Amino acid sequence: MPSRSDEPRRDPKGSRRGSSRDTDPTDGEPRAGEPGMGGISGARAYTPRGRTIREERGSPARSGGTEQRRTPRSTRSGDPFRPALQVLDGGRAAARTGRRDAPAAGRGGVVRTVAPRTPRGPAGDEPPPRRRTTTPRAPRRGDRPAARRPSRKPPRPPKLADSRLRLRLGTALTLTLFAVIGIRLIFLQAVDTPAYAGGGVADRTRTVELPAPRGAIYDRTGAPLAHSVEARYVFADPTEIEDPAGTAKALSPLLGIPASKLTELMKPRKLETGVASRFEYLARGVEISTAKRVQTLELPGIGVHRDERREVPGDDLAANLIGFTSQDMVGLEGLEARYNDLLAGQDGKRVYEAGLGDLAAPIPGGYSKTTLAKPGSSMTLTIDRDLQFRSQQILSTALAPHPGSTGAAVIIDVPTGEVLSQASHPTYNAAKPIPSDPVAREDAATSFVVDPGSVHKAITFGAALQEGVITPDTTLPIANSIKKGDTWFADTHPANGKRMSVPGMLAYSSNVGTITIADRLGRDRLIDYQKRFGLGQPTGEGMPGEARGRLLPADEWSESSAGSVPIGHSVDATPLQMAAAYATIANDGTYVQPHLVKETIGPDGKHTAAPAPVTRSVLSPQNAAALRTMLEAVTTVDRATGEAAAVPGYRIAGKTGTGWRLVDGKKQPGEVSSFIGMAPAEKPRYVVAVFVYSPGGGGAKAATESFREVMSFTLRHSRVPPTGTPSPRFVVFPG
Repeated sequence: MPSRSDEPRRDPKGSRRGSSRDTDPTDGEPRAGEPGMGGISGARAYTPRGRTIREERGSPARSGGTEQRRTPRSTRSGDPFRPALQVLDGGRAAARTGRRDAPAAGRGGVVRTVAPRTPRGPAGDEPPPRRRTTTPRAPRRGDRPAARRPSRKPPRPPKLADSRLRLRLGTALTLTLFAVIGIRLIFLQAVDTPAYAGGGVADRTRTVELPAPRGAIYDRTGAPLAHSVEARYVFADPTEIEDPAGTAKALSPLLGIPASKLTELMKPRKLETGVASRFEYLARGVEISTAKRVQTLELPGIGVHRDERREVPGDDLAANLIGFTSQDMVGLEGLEARYNDLLAGQDGKRVYEAGLGDLAAPIPGGYSKTTLAKPGSSMTLTIDRDLQFRSQQILSTALAPHPGSTGAAVIIDVPTGEVLSQASHPTYNAAKPIPSDPVAREDAATSFVVDPGSVHKAITFGAALQEGVITPDTTLPIANSIKKGDTWFADTHPANGKRMSVPGMLAYSSNVGTITIADRLGRDRLIDYQKRFGLGQPTGEGMPGEARGRLLPADEWSESSAGSVPIGHSVDATPLQMAAAYATIANDGTYVQPHLVKETIGPDGKHTAAPAPVTRSVLSPQNAAALRTMLEAVTTVDRATGEAAAVPGYRIAGKTGTGWRLVDGKKQPGEVSSFIGMAPAEKPRYVVAVFVYSPGGGGAKAATESFREVMSFTLRHSRVPPTGTPSPRFVVFPG
């Protein structure tokens, strides 16, 4: 250990103060052998060549000894970071050795100095002489007094990334990703499921229509007038037909359709969407046996499927009443159209999953839902098919000699107002409505609007009786003609001014007598009774498109109207309206709404009666009975207008009529002849009304003869016994 005298002295402030021997004022290097260097253990002073002082002293140049060779690595200090520290320190190690705050050698400190890189002489031990310059040399750093330099703060290391922050961000992003995926899955599986599932199901589901059987139409006895039967339809897929001409030729004799028409139907065509059509009807309502023969041909592109056909057993029987349907079972005319909603029912369907191609069969366990069809209800009419058939036959036979004629025959059951028959001429085959004349499909009883003529006189006489204007015993002097306004009204049976009885006026259909009584009745009361008897409004029988007729309003009456209206002119009415008016007289003065529907039968077989008909009182029973008796004169008085309508064995009360037919307000050529009567007159059961329009004349005879035959058949068919008492004797011209 070196002695304490070797330690540097300290100045009064406590700082170390080295002697002049510590450092070389010239180059700042510590000298060898100085006390300050001897106490440093293992310390080495580096020369510019990287040698220690000790090595310099031992070199041949200085000590004359053998030169000791060392490798560059062996000459380095044991501290590998020393050169780097010296470089970082700015090359001022020599100056630092002279600093007063240098560590003392005696305290174990290490003083590391780096000799300035001063070029040495050839021997390497002395520096070369300095170059003198004329300019004064700046004082060297080592010449300046040592001063305390503030310690420099080491540069702050770069801020490293926070791993915890990265972990938090990564976790948040991962959770967000899973949340988005989860929400999307929820939408796909819960919210959007119906849309995606529906899109898939639509590609593999098949729908089969289950048509609802259409209800039947029965007559009053339960005999079918129209009903549906199972059938087949034949269809074509134009995209699969290989030989259209050959296919049409094979199908033509089976379907009864020309081959040219079938070929046209099989031609490829496109739908509005631009897709090729794969379905075309070839025939509807084909019988099952015929459809089986079509299937046996195994023609490519030709198929058969279940269908329904409307069958009308009677062909033209009640055709104008029943009407017909389209091939799709939709009512187009008649009762089929009027009650289409009741008869049609509701179609069902079966929806199921099926495979594609060769596996086009229901998938076991797949989706399947069947909505059963609800069959339509059936109807029972008041029509008696036997009476209907006979009425049509009689009317057609009577009008056959009169081309272009139109006729209607109506039978009404007096107590109930039920229409037992409603025949029309011309008619058509309801089983095959196409082709047919639209005029032939009209129901004449409800659509044939005419001037009723003299059959209207019963209304005028009934109103006069009810109002007390006349009695059954009233007689009046009747002239041959009467003038109203600018029109003369004459009689076909001149009375020449004689007094004529009321039954005589009806028997000879006196226009003058009827107008005279109407003058006493008055315009307003006559119009009121016309309405009470049901004129000027539809009956509501049940036929679609029923005409309402027209009554001349009081403010439209002219002076001549007082003569034309009482005798049935300037009045528009239908045959059914006039038949209902006579049924009121036959029913003791009570009007009963005529109707065709008796009851409906639901799909479950439950019978429901039709709504009760409208009724109202028009005449008293006494006045109605008196009027019936006076009307018997029409068929019993000699040379009366209705002698030809008499039915042997029965008392018949009725009235003839002659009117006109107007179309768009224009009078048509020819006349409308009619006869409306009731039997038995003492207690009527039935009213029969026959109207005939014949452009060429001869309608009066056809009407009266048709009435007689229809009424005779109706009485026998219903087994009504003949009248036991003779008709009363009437005097036309009392003395």
